[in-house]
Amino acid sequence: MTQISKKEKQRQIREQKQREAARKARTKKMLTRVALVIFVPLILIGVIYGLLGQGEVYPPDQVAEIDHVRGNPDGVILMVYADFQCPACAREAELIDRAWPRLQDDAQLVFRHYPLTGSHAHAWTAALYAEAAGQQGHFWEMHDQIFANQAYWSGLSSVEEEFDGYLRDLGLDVEQAHADMRSDSLVQKVRNDQRGGTRAGVRSTPTLFVNGRLTAIPRNTSALVDLVERNR
Repeated sequence: MTQISKKEKQRQIREQKQREAARKARTKKMLTRVALVIFVPLILIGVIYGLLGQGEVYPPDQVAEIDHVRGNPDGVILMVYADFQCPACAREAELIDRAWPRLQDDAQLVFRHYPLTGSHAHAWTAALYAEAAGQQGHFWEMHDQIFANQAYWSGLSSVEEEFDGYLRDLGLDVEQAHADMRSDSLVQKVRNDQRGGTRAGVRSTPTLFVNGRLTAIPRNTSALVDLVERNR
């Protein structure tokens, strides 16, 4: 029997390792091709779906059926883009509320979401709760509750229990609200408001459009009433 030399044995081991490496490389290449064939079309479909499935956005001079509106539907359009955790938005909401008895016959107030999630940790959650209350016909009541108590809940680490309390105070179905907040349509409503606002030129909150025209926030109720009068 011929004895294999140490050198020959090392050569055979080396060749075996090279063959194994080549086999692994071929397998990896084949799997990469399969992945490209399967996953790239799926990714493209996902991107297209995302672009087409985001829903329609509306300019600030157009009141949509899905908007939250109070007041005279034929009146001056006061379109507000706001963040529920923004202190300036709470002040603006209070200003409008004080002036509203003098405005409601001549104006329509429209609220659109613009949560600044980068700086306000609870803004997104607040928007979802307001929308969920809106699903049960009480958007404006929840809007008022959230803004009225903003100074308190803004300092909480978690706001869900607090907001659930507002729902109960309004006599709403909390479990149904939670289910609605998980729905794609509700989440998309908030996103589309924000997308439309960005497209319209919103860069901070609150932002006010009067009949579609970007307008500075009035300093007091008299100035707000005068603003509506001038745009009738």
